[in-house]
Amino acid sequence: MSSEQTILSSVEFQMSLLLFVALAGYLIAYRINQSAVVGIILAGIVVGPSLLGLVTYTDFVSSLGHLGATVLLFTIGLEFRIKDISNIKYFIIALVGIVVPWAGGFALAGAFGFPYRTSVFIGTALTATSIAITANVLREMGKLQTETGRAIIGAAVIDDVLALLALTVAEELVSGSLSPGLVLVAGGKAVGFLVVGALAGWLVLGKAMTGMDRTRLAQRFPESIFIFAMMAAFLYAMAAELVGLSAIVGAFLAGVSLAGVKLRHGHVFKEGAEYLQIIFASIFFISLGVLLDFHVITPDLLLFVAVLTVVAGLTKIVGCGLPARLLGTGTKDSLVVGLGMMPRGEVAMIVALIGLTQNLIPQSIYAALVLMSLVTTIIPPLILRNWWKGGK
Repeated sequence: MSSEQTILSSVEFQMSLLLFVALAGYLIAYRINQSAVVGIILAGIVVGPSLLGLVTYTDFVSSLGHLGATVLLFTIGLEFRIKDISNIKYFIIALVGIVVPWAGGFALAGAFGFPYRTSVFIGTALTATSIAITANVLREMGKLQTETGRAIIGAAVIDDVLALLALTVAEELVSGSLSPGLVLVAGGKAVGFLVVGALAGWLVLGKAMTGMDRTRLAQRFPESIFIFAMMAAFLYAMAAELVGLSAIVGAFLAGVSLAGVKLRHGHVFKEGAEYLQIIFASIFFISLGVLLDFHVITPDLLLFVAVLTVVAGLTKIVGCGLPARLLGTGTKDSLVVGLGMMPRGEVAMIVALIGLTQNLIPQSIYAALVLMSLVTTIIPPLILRNWWKGGK
C-alpha cells in the first residue's frame, strides 16, 4: 500500500472527512431552512456511492454511526421520566401503528407478484419506526416535552418492542415453524428488559451516581460523573441487544433512569453527552445517506419503490394518527403523531438486512427497502419543521 493510500485510509483522515461532510450538512440545512438531520442526510447522499463516491459504508462508518445513535438516544432520554412514556394510550398507538403498515406492505408485495416469504418481510420492514430521527427533530424544535412529543417518543419506544415481535413472527412464518411459545419468550424478554432496566436505574444506577457525586473523587474530577453516565448508557445498550432489542432503546432507558437524579456535578455529564452526540450523531445521519446507492435501483423496480414509499408513509400516518385522534388528540396533533412515527431509518434497514442475509429477499428488494427507509426518514422533518412551527 502506498503512503497516499495509507493516509486516505487512516482513521484521522476518515474522521476529518466525515466531520467535513457533517459541517456541509449543517450549511445545506441552513440554506434550505430545514432541520440539521435533513441537511446531513442529504450531504451523506451527495458524498456517498449515489453521486460522488467519496464515502462508502465501511465497518468504520457503520460503527461510528451505531455509536452516534446510542449517544443521541441517551441524551434524549435525559429529558424524560418513566411516567412520561408509560401510558396505555401510547401502547395502543404503537400497536395499531404496527398492524396497519404490516398489512399494507404484505398486500402491496402480493399485488406486485412477489412470493409469500418476500411479502412477509416487506410488511415487517414497514412496521419499524426510527426514534432517533424524530426525537432529534423534536428536540431541535423544542417540542419534546409537549403532549404530542411525549406520545411520539413513548409510542416509538413501544414500537421497537412490537417490531421485534413482528420480526420473530416473520422469521417463523417463512420457515413454517411458527410457535406461540417462541413469540411469548421474545416478548417476555423485551418487556422484562424494560421493567428490570427501569427498576435497576431507579434503585441502583441513580443511587450509585448520587453517591459517587458526593465523593472527593467527583469534587476533584467532576468529569468522572460523565464517564460513569456514559458507561451506564453503553451497558444498557449492550443489554438491550442481548435480548434482541435495538441498542438505542437501551441507551434511551439509561437516560430516562438518570433524568431525575439530583447531582452537584450533573451539568458536567449532561453537557459532555450533548457535545459527544453532536459529533457522533452527525456521523450516524451521514451513514444513512451513504447507505443509499441509486445505481442498484432499476427502472423496473422504480415503480414498486415509489408505491412502497407512499404506502409506508400513509400506513403510519393512518395507523398511528387515527388511534391518537380517537383517543382524544386534536386533528392536527394526531397527524403530527403519524408523521413523527413515519421515519423507518436504520430500524427498517436492519430488518431488510436480516432478510437479505437469510436469503429471504433478493438484493433488489433490499435496495428498495433501503431507499424507502431513507425517503420516509427525510420527508417528516421537512413537513414537521414547516407545519408545526405554530404548534403547542
